[in-house]
Order: sequence, then structure tokens, then C-alpha cells
Amino acid sequence: MKMYKETITKEEMEQLPLHFFEGDIVVVKTKDQVKEAVTYLQGFSYLGFDTETRPSFKKGQVNPVALLQLSTAERAFLFRLNHRDLPRKVASLLANPEILKVGIAIRDDIKTLQVNKRFKPAGFVDLQDVAKEKGINNFSLKKLSGIVLGMRILKAQQLSNWEAEELTEAQLLYAATDAWVAYKIYERFSNGHDE
Repeated sequence: MKMYKETITKEEMEQLPLHFFEGDIVVVKTKDQVKEAVTYLQGFSYLGFDTETRPSFKKGQVNPVALLQLSTAERAFLFRLNHRDLPRKVASLLANPEILKVGIAIRDDIKTLQVNKRFKPAGFVDLQDVAKEKGINNFSLKKLSGIVLGMRILKAQQLSNWEAEELTEAQLLYAATDAWVAYKIYERFSNGHDE
């Protein structure tokens, strides 16, 4: 018996309860904060992963990564990259095969991050691949959160300016929620709640 539906309609999505990340959101700006964040994150076997980039409305133009999000169930770390290089300690975390970084459509995220600083990515898991194995045919984070977690998330901040001097509370919550939802989907998949 299949545990997950193959698809979910817009109408079905609208019936689901709305959820946001409710843990600690830490915006990482200083070297000390980087060290603290990486020390904390190294204690986990997997992390929710996402990036945000200022939207480009010109064909072929790709902006650099402005924000990198790494989340556990309780804490989301948001690394501001629009004024700095990817910290070496964070690059090492992204290259560590023993700590899984789980996200949606991560190939482009990794490629864009590598423009900032070269690192050898290891331990990345694309939830779209896992979803396919589970017989799911909807691959967006929004749809997967509905199918796998039975909840709805808002995507209203997706096209906002991620290079703004100060990010709004709505942006911070959106960014943290995206990485956290990836974490929760992987958690559900790996706890054997299917077949």
C-alpha cells in the first residue's frame, strides 16, 4: 500500500493547515556567529538546506546567492552572503559527506554557491529524487509539504529582494521555513512512514 499520494491539487492544498518555522532563527553575520553556527550544525546527521537569490527578470542573468539557510528541527541559521564570501567553515560543512544537506532542486543552488567559493559538495540529497522513489509526482517544496507533511507553506516572499540591507521579519520566516520544511520532509521519509 502506498503511503503518499502521487499528486495534490490546488484545492486540496488550500484545505491544509498553514505552518511556519517556530524555532530560533539566527542571522549569521560575524566570524564568531559562523563558528558558533557550524559547531552546532556539526552535531546533526542531516540538515535542511536552501538558498535565496535576488530574482532576475532578465533572461540568462543569474544573481549570486544572497542567503544560505541550514536548519534543524529547532534552529535555522541564515548566512548572509551578499556582502561576503562563503565562510571557509561553512564550505567545509557543505563538503562533509557525513552530514547530509537535504533540499529541493539543489543542483543549481550548489552551482551558484560555488561561484562564491569553490568547494567539493558532498552529502547532498535532493528530495525530488527521494520523492520519485516514493511514487510522488509533485516536486515543489510547497506541494511536497502538502503531500508528505499534510501542511501548507506560504511562498509570498520568494521573489523579494534578498540583497536588502536588512531582511524583513517575513523574509526571515520564509527563508527559515523553507529549510526547515526540507528537514521535516527528509525526517518523515527516513523514519519509514511508508509502504
